[in-house]
Amino acid sequence: MRCRHGAPRLGADELTAHLAALPGWAQAGDTIVKTFAFANYHETMAFVNALAFVAHREDHHPDLAVHYGKCVVTFATHDAGGVTLNDVICAAKAERLFS
Repeated sequence: MRCRHGAPRLGADELTAHLAALPGWAQAGDTIVKTFAFANYHETMAFVNALAFVAHREDHHPDLAVHYGKCVVTFATHDAGGVTLNDVICAAKAERLFS
């Protein structure tokens, strides 16, 4: 799937259903978040750069907290005031990169 501009905010039941298919992702307020763990800084940065490429292609960008052996990825659609299908799509793409 690809991100689409103007995606509406997901309802609570919809979000719960989508999160069930995304291991390790959790709702945090009006966002979804996951911490990805890596063996070293090089692996962390490779993931961050790959995710940045995907985010640019989808025109949907996460907040990233980059550390030596981990990256905290947070998605939300600010225009919608919460989580949309675009965030779920990008979270799934992050999962694919990580695997």
